[in-house]
Amino acid sequence: MTLQDLPARIRQDYECYEWKHAVAVLKNDFPAEWQDILDVLSKFRLCQSYVTVGGGNISLISRWFNAGFSGHGWVEKSWATEIVVDGHGTPSPTHKVDCYKNHVALEIEWSNKDPFYDRDLNNFRLLFDLRVISVGVIITKADELATTFRRLGLYAKYGASTTWMNKLKPRIDGGGGGGCPILVFGIQNALFDPNC
Repeated sequence: MTLQDLPARIRQDYECYEWKHAVAVLKNDFPAEWQDILDVLSKFRLCQSYVTVGGGNISLISRWFNAGFSGHGWVEKSWATEIVVDGHGTPSPTHKVDCYKNHVALEIEWSNKDPFYDRDLNNFRLLFDLRVISVGVIITKADELATTFRRLGLYAKYGASTTWMNKLKPRIDGGGGGGCPILVFGIQNALFDPNC
């Protein structure tokens, strides 16, 4: 299974990218979570008000996705991990993930600085190696959205140093997530709605 196994509507609305057969892992081993992801993605619209109104510490886009996944039983999750040597433990905490359900971790990276990708991929790698997750998913911005932001006069707010697909793919290809299967959805112009 490949990205071509994604519904046509999802491929039209999102720039999709996978690493280590993530689509096959999700579709075959986690069918309920796979359907949750497709359902939430298919309902999303990038309302103009989401990008023109400030969201405070968390963007309105991230809030929308968090609520959508929460409605399917996904939760924000962190793990208490430690390194034990000769019976002595040293805490080695992982970073929390935005949404988690049944060994699937999902991060929403809308407008953070691009080093947040390193944090997410390292977290996916560690949690995968610890057998806590089986696949990681990231929702972010497709590069083509820059044209919409420029037209709205918002590119400075969502500029080149924030989270874009062109900053994420090289990190994945360079092994940033280790052996963890990863599926990425980049929000494209097709989802932009100036009427909401």
